Amino acid sequence: MTDDGRPASAPDRRLPSERGVVAERPELGGGAATASFALPDDAGDGLPGAPAPLAVGPVTFHWGSRTFVMGVLNVTPDSFSGDGLLAADDPVAAAVRQAEAMVAEGADILDIGGASSRPGHATLDPAEETDRVLPVLRAVAAALPGTPLSIDTTSPAVAAAALDAGAHLLNDIWGVADDDRMLRLAASRGVPIVLMHNRAEARYRNLVPEVVADLQRAMERALDAGVPWDHLVVDPGFGFGKTPDHNLALLGDLAAIGLLGRPILLGTSRKSTLGKVLDLPPGERVEATTATTALAIAAGVDMVRVHDVRENVRVARVSDAVVRGWRPDGWETTR
Repeated sequence: MTDDGRPASAPDRRLPSERGVVAERPELGGGAATASFALPDDAGDGLPGAPAPLAVGPVTFHWGSRTFVMGVLNVTPDSFSGDGLLAADDPVAAAVRQAEAMVAEGADILDIGGASSRPGHATLDPAEETDRVLPVLRAVAAALPGTPLSIDTTSPAVAAAALDAGAHLLNDIWGVADDDRMLRLAASRGVPIVLMHNRAEARYRNLVPEVVADLQRAMERALDAGVPWDHLVVDPGFGFGKTPDHNLALLGDLAAIGLLGRPILLGTSRKSTLGKVLDLPPGERVEATTATTALAIAAGVDMVRVHDVRENVRVARVSDAVVRGWRPDGWETTR
């Protein structure tokens, strides 16, 4: 400032110049009397509508018609939820039996993973992970050719091999990572991908807006890599890089994830936050999981990833009847 209080002579801020302004036309009166902005010639309107139907292998998911249920097949010896299939004498046969039971109970899609992702897990070599999941993928694909299959992995090498073995969807728990190799694989193979939120540590200044912002950046990277907009599904990452209090706050504000304009997948099943609330081990968290399923559907979630399919399908159907107006076949004859 100068001695008389005036701003000192110095360059002012360098602000962007306006482009695309529609000049005011006061002589026309009405709305034309005020200046406004027009869309650039090469820009979309930035107002995505409801997600378009998505083909995942043999099934097309019509988002918003009802909630879809993803059944979990853990081809691991150390699953936190106690359902690791490698503990069975014949893991492949056990996986096929479990897959068939889940589909019979109403699962719309099955998610197969061979590497633990629980907090503190040990990193698995991609070759060993491939050896675990490929026999199961091939067997389940052969037994249930009408069921979409997802591969739960962070390894592009495992993902590529899984697609060759019959997987139809990539489920990446590190969908917000800067490395774009998984995105480029999804683009080159023309398959949809779930981008899940995650952080290496639970450090946030403003939890939900940061989750939304991280996922938005991940979506932009996916689009830049060539993944079509309609092939993107988002997951807010319940239990990943978040404290139990973070997870509960996220559940309470799930509707904010809808700002991204993409179908939402949520995986709360048997997770530690639910166990801490009720002080119960993984095998006794079914009711807690179904409570989160109902809350998620009320908030607009499109798919839930669960271990206990029958219970969650039943909760989803009743929730859908209230929230989405879903009705079972033959509804008119039952009234």
